[in-house]
Amino acid sequence: MAAYRQDGEIRSRSPASRRELLGLSLFAAGNAIMASSSASAAIPTHPPLQIFAPKTFPALRFLNEAGRHISLASFHGKFVLLTIWATWYIPCQREMATLDRLQARLGGPHFQIVAVSIDSGGLTPVREFYDRFKIRHLGIYLDPDGSAMRILNLQTIPVTFLINPDGKAIGLKSGATVWDSPRMVRFLTHVMSSKSPT
Repeated sequence: MAAYRQDGEIRSRSPASRRELLGLSLFAAGNAIMASSSASAAIPTHPPLQIFAPKTFPALRFLNEAGRHISLASFHGKFVLLTIWATWYIPCQREMATLDRLQARLGGPHFQIVAVSIDSGGLTPVREFYDRFKIRHLGIYLDPDGSAMRILNLQTIPVTFLINPDGKAIGLKSGATVWDSPRMVRFLTHVMSSKSPT
C-alpha cells in the first residue's frame, strides 16, 4: 500500500513489508474516526469521500489514448479525481458510468476525472468497454504494466484519490461508489470551493 506519513507525504515503498500492506482501508478507517470526532457543520459526519490535509503524491506516468506518456503534472492547476480501475472487474464496470456522468456535470477548466485502466491488453479492451457502456465524457488513460499499482502499493481496485490543483492528495475512496449521486456532487463541490486557491 501507499505509505502515508505525518509530514504530509505519500511515499511508495518497494518491496513492502506485511505491516506496510495493511491497506488503504485502514487509512480510510482512521480518517473516518477523526472525521466523526471533529465534525463541523460544513463537513458531514460521515462524508462520502475521506478528506485529509494535503499530502505529496507520487509522480505517476501513464499513457493516453494516442499511446503517448503523460503524467499527473499535465493536469496541474485543476482538481483531479484519479481512479485506478479495470474493465474486467464488475464493481469498476458499475462505477464507470457514474464517473462518466460526473465528468459531464462537473468537468471543465477546474475539474477533471482521470480514470487509469490497468488492463494488460492496453487500449483495445478499454475502447471496447467505453463503446459497450456508452462512456462518452471520460478520456482514456492506460497503465498496462501496472506501474501505478506498484508505485502506490495498491492491493485492490477501484481506488480513487482527489488531487488538488497543486498536485497533492486531499481525498481518498477505496472501493466503488456512485459518483454522480446528489450527495456526492454536493460534497465534491463544497470541498473544491473551500480548498480552491484564493
